[in-house]
Amino acid sequence: MKKYFVFFLFIYSTVAYAQTKQMNTGEILQAMKRLNVVGNVLYVAAHPDDENTLFITWLSKEKMVRAGYIAMTRGDGGQNLVGSEQGEYVGLLRTHELLGARSIDGGEQYFTRANDFGFTKTTDEALTTWGKDQILADLVWRIRNFQPDIIVNRFPPDARAGHGHHSASAVLSEEAFKAAADPNRFPEQLAYVKPWQAKRLVWNSFSPNFQNNQPEGSYIKIPLGDYNPLLGKSYTEIAAEARSMHKSQGFGSAKTKNQRADYALHKAGDEAKNDLFDGIDLSWKRINGGEKIERMVNDIYNNFKAQNPSASVPALIEVSNAISALDENVWTTYKKKEVQELIIACAGLWFEANPVDYSVSPNDKIKVNINVVSRSNANITLEKLTFRATKQDTIINKKLVYNDGLNISYDLQIPANQPITQPYWLEEKKENGFYKVKDQLLRGLPMKPADLVCEYTMKIEGKNFTFQTPLTYKFVEPSDGEIYRYFEVRPEVTATIAEKVYSFADNSPKEVVVTLKAGKKGVNGTVSLEVPSSWKVEPATINFELKDKYEEKKVTFKVFPSATASEITLKAIAKTSNGTYNRGIASIEYKHVPTLTLFPFSEAKALRIDLKKKGTKIGYIAGAGDEVPAALQQIGYQVTMLTPVELAKDLSQFDAIIVGVRAYNTEEHLKFFQEKLMEYVNNGGNVVTQYQTNAFYGVSKVKEIGPYPFAIGRGRVTDENAEMKIIKPEHPLLNTPNKITAKDFEGWVQERGLYFSDKWSDKYETIFSIKDANETEQEGSLLYAKYGKGNFVFTGLAFFRELPAGVPGAYRLFANMISVGK
Repeated sequence: MKKYFVFFLFIYSTVAYAQTKQMNTGEILQAMKRLNVVGNVLYVAAHPDDENTLFITWLSKEKMVRAGYIAMTRGDGGQNLVGSEQGEYVGLLRTHELLGARSIDGGEQYFTRANDFGFTKTTDEALTTWGKDQILADLVWRIRNFQPDIIVNRFPPDARAGHGHHSASAVLSEEAFKAAADPNRFPEQLAYVKPWQAKRLVWNSFSPNFQNNQPEGSYIKIPLGDYNPLLGKSYTEIAAEARSMHKSQGFGSAKTKNQRADYALHKAGDEAKNDLFDGIDLSWKRINGGEKIERMVNDIYNNFKAQNPSASVPALIEVSNAISALDENVWTTYKKKEVQELIIACAGLWFEANPVDYSVSPNDKIKVNINVVSRSNANITLEKLTFRATKQDTIINKKLVYNDGLNISYDLQIPANQPITQPYWLEEKKENGFYKVKDQLLRGLPMKPADLVCEYTMKIEGKNFTFQTPLTYKFVEPSDGEIYRYFEVRPEVTATIAEKVYSFADNSPKEVVVTLKAGKKGVNGTVSLEVPSSWKVEPATINFELKDKYEEKKVTFKVFPSATASEITLKAIAKTSNGTYNRGIASIEYKHVPTLTLFPFSEAKALRIDLKKKGTKIGYIAGAGDEVPAALQQIGYQVTMLTPVELAKDLSQFDAIIVGVRAYNTEEHLKFFQEKLMEYVNNGGNVVTQYQTNAFYGVSKVKEIGPYPFAIGRGRVTDENAEMKIIKPEHPLLNTPNKITAKDFEGWVQERGLYFSDKWSDKYETIFSIKDANETEQEGSLLYAKYGKGNFVFTGLAFFRELPAGVPGAYRLFANMISVGK
């Protein structure tokens, strides 16, 4: 039976948009040595950035085993230090940051269906929210596919892990270590895989603040910082490069060049005494009939000619034949991939298929340019090209001439039923704690393998091979050079609602703008905005015509809210002669990842809020990943973004100035304007400062961020339903202009707040007392002080999540903070 571990694409690296893998001489020799190592290790943790890139680098490049990292989540609940993406958008960004890291440290990347719902303090909350059995099934599935000899946990299964997701990853890993070997656990998987028992489970232990102190118990000490002369770098340097891919979390790392030791603490299975791989045969001897391959590979390595790598091709083909003659298993499948990559590298082969545009729509045509070149004198003939999924092929039968590129153009017909290019875990709406993925074979993959693929049938030194590459768009950007991006299949029209949330503070109508974008030429139809009967939309439908591909047209609907407080979903529906379309379009663009396009449902939340406010002009100092300004504009505030140029002007024009999350951590210039901000308060202004942090960056750019001293701690309340005890019910913040009650704290998302103050001057008043279950009360979530004629508020309450999510009570309380004293 053919197992799932057969690779979907041959030329398919951890970076899903990559093309032919090229190697220099040192990398070829390293790959040859690796070809004689037969073993797998799976590293387990919770989030992007949790993985120890140094440990993975050491596994992949020193021990030369196949190393995989499985993260329980894609980091969807975290924040973004490089842009405004949150939720599934930042999850997609971090997926590709992980892929970038793995392309450097040599590991492979996997996930479960678990959604990062934010910081949690308990293992039970994480397991309950995710659904323990289904996430355990995902981990068992990956173990049975990957068949690791060793499983390595980053975290312990208890409070030492520091985060409920962290400890839950260890709890799941320890249970999966046994469950993967039990045919009675998740038997539905056995249609594709077989039970697997890893040799041992260890904890890559750490001490507080991730100091690598010697642990208690049975452990193996592992030197990780050696220098690799073939690669010209130490493993610490390579690991730092990989770690620095986590740019959305600000984890750029220095390239240290000294020895570093880690510990592997025994947790389950056979205990190692002297070496992590004690009792595990990492040679070809572990495979029946494989002994001769080791000798063959050693001969190739010893006879390798750096000035003529193609001289090794015939012998590598013999190795490929010998592996193919063995019984198929997880090791032989992977080794066939490795030896074929070596054949391509030594033969100086390069091949790719590039559409002339970066997208196409179903049932449309696109020109594809195929480029094949050999930079060696190996005997290679390109016999045939086949486009998988479209079932189109053409006979070529041309011998490749040294360094003479073979360029072929092909008009590709896209099937009418071709699915759009969408991250597979976002095809359906997620549940509270997990993504819905029906296809068992996709579960855990970083991205779905490309549907539109070019197959190259080649004869190399008399042996037939079929290689594959995904269709990828390639272009030149003058300031950056050659750039690749995913080739996308788009709907023929998308309808994108301008805002995620529309908040109505009264009965006045609002304009809702929908942007229509063509995925092909000549798209005509109608678009409507669906609302419940208690709301009204004018006009009912709007006709549109889009003559050119990528043409955009904005249409405007007038939405009238219900007379009373309510919450609805607006849905934009576009109709053409070819069908009905309910998807918008969104892009994520940063230089360290490929351009990422996704097609979310064309929906937005609409709220009719019982809201009063005083003052209209707001100055806003942006922080990290902040969507609060747009939310404030929704309820009628005029928001001016305060850049250094704007901060230098007269601030008295503003009714309030709001400091965005982490602004004091990320905006160096604020230290030059802090005195001016406090002078603004003293003269009668209001300043509302949202949460800042002492973690990672430190609030060192400004000594005091308020008019009186207070300290920022690590306190947070992760239960979004935790009781908000009111300390001062008569305080203006709770009464003017909106009366705040317990109802205003219903429907909060992800958490109550984070990085509360833990010490403050007696000049501040506290308003709330809150806590998570089984913890002590915290009063530092909101501090208020009168200063001169004005007012200062510091709050760790998670308004940066609640306002973009459209939580009515959060709007009402925020309006009170802006209005206080007016």
